[in-house]
Amino acid sequence: MTLYFMLLFVMTLLGSAASLFLKKASSAEGIMALICNIHFYAGGFLYLASALLNIYVLRYLDYSVVLPLTSLTYIWTMVFSYFILKEKITGKKIMGVALILAGAVAVSM
Repeated sequence: MTLYFMLLFVMTLLGSAASLFLKKASSAEGIMALICNIHFYAGGFLYLASALLNIYVLRYLDYSVVLPLTSLTYIWTMVFSYFILKEKITGKKIMGVALILAGAVAVSM
């Protein structure tokens, strides 16, 4: 059982990393530049890996547990945006993520 929760943890990390790469790809000017952008493909690959892990985890854990716990992605997104994209993290953002996580934990229990 612990293995599946670890895979769920990795799945959320991959999903957030995928979004980060797609954010970087979004600066491409035009469709051809996007198609030639390595970040576009890295993001797509990571989303695919995350989706495959999601499917695998859903075989062994209840959907009513897996889906709420995917909100861990919000934590990774906040960490990545702060350290990599140099975005400001406000108290409101922290409070919002904390409330989302509290709700996810409550629903998954």
